[in-house]
Amino acid sequence: MKLLHQINLAFGLLLVVVLGITAVIIHYVLMDHFITAQKQELRSLGTSMASTFTVQTAGKPVVVQGWTASAEPLRAKLTAAAPKDVEVYVADAAGKVVQKTGPANAFTKAGLPDSAVIKALPGEAATDLKTITAVAKSSDYIINTSVIPQGTLTLMTPLSKVKAVEQDLFFRLLIALGVGGALAVALSLLITRKLIRPLMELRDELKKVRARKFGEVGLVRAGGEIGAVARTVHELAGELERHNRAQKQFFQNASHELKTPLMSIAGYAEGIRDGVFEGESSRKGLDVILGESGRLTKLVTEMTLLAKLDSEEDIFHAAPVSAVEIVTETIERINPLLAARGLELRTAYKGGAEERRPMVSADRDKLLQALLNIVSNAARYAKRVIVIEVGAEDGHVSLAVADDGGGFPDSLLPHLFHRFVKGKDGETGLGLAISRAIVERCGGRIAARNGAEGGAVISLRFPQAT
Repeated sequence: MKLLHQINLAFGLLLVVVLGITAVIIHYVLMDHFITAQKQELRSLGTSMASTFTVQTAGKPVVVQGWTASAEPLRAKLTAAAPKDVEVYVADAAGKVVQKTGPANAFTKAGLPDSAVIKALPGEAATDLKTITAVAKSSDYIINTSVIPQGTLTLMTPLSKVKAVEQDLFFRLLIALGVGGALAVALSLLITRKLIRPLMELRDELKKVRARKFGEVGLVRAGGEIGAVARTVHELAGELERHNRAQKQFFQNASHELKTPLMSIAGYAEGIRDGVFEGESSRKGLDVILGESGRLTKLVTEMTLLAKLDSEEDIFHAAPVSAVEIVTETIERINPLLAARGLELRTAYKGGAEERRPMVSADRDKLLQALLNIVSNAARYAKRVIVIEVGAEDGHVSLAVADDGGGFPDSLLPHLFHRFVKGKDGETGLGLAISRAIVERCGGRIAARNGAEGGAVISLRFPQAT
């Protein structure tokens, strides 16, 4: 089942449950309210009638507000005072009904035995009030009894009247709830469709990712979490497209870089085999073969290292390393090259780095190799001096390698750390790419710029390890 239908079905079921529970609660609340109101009305009416009428029984005349009346005028008076659907029963102190409104056999039809009907006044049917009350309760009547000097005044009204009013109002409320539920479902369909549409579009864009059509992936416009996911997918597709292009370019450049020394090796080897090169020429050919073989070995080694750094292989073992010690070891290893080229290397420390000896989390050997690559690159273009600056501030450790050479060409700066990108006197074009991969595996950043007074500057920045 589609997500759109699942959400609508779930919402519909939830709406039915909520409206059903609401309807049941409203039903009982209305019933309780109407019954309470009816009881209060009977209580007020009983109090009013009890204060108005004074009844004398046992066959004597009935005095009402000072006037003497027989049974029939009293019945008429009770009927006039009682609202419609309210039955009035006047009982003496012994609980015998001496007067009532309504038909004489009302409760006989309701199930009262004939033996319970007795004669209290000439020509009038009467019953025991206790029995009448019991039958009334079992027949869903609301009852109120008021005490009068000569006995009790009992008012009864059927619960069916209250139920009729409650059902009429409840039916109207059900209609309102039904209309509201229908509007809620319609609104839910619109909102759900609006929310699901970006997901459908995102699914189509992900199909392009699966088909490796990264460049065709568009940005799905949406808000909230769906919008955040859509932006992430778009950025991911862009990154995959760049990675795909870089991989293709890598293989093209790699094949070109490998082909050149292989052609030299094959050419001189065939010439020596066929006797084209003899004597001194043969020795020069062998030197070329050895040199190109070494260059080829270095190239393959660096390509393999880059591939391992980019993969998930467990070749990187991070541990706290002193930045000052790494710089010192780099200087010791690079000194022979500097001496051969007549270069001077200076060190500068900021923020008390020499005394504090800040630590970074890195693979010691890999970080040393990255720094050696950077310093070797500086030595290739420096005229007289190379400066290594070490600093520690704001929880970060910074390293900067600057030379007094001609600096980087502006066209080269954006691509300096890409693979097989090299300057005029570069070798494999992989040294700085390897350095970037190592620095980033250490959680750091590497950047290149030209100095204000000329020369090139490559800076590294790492989080300080505790």
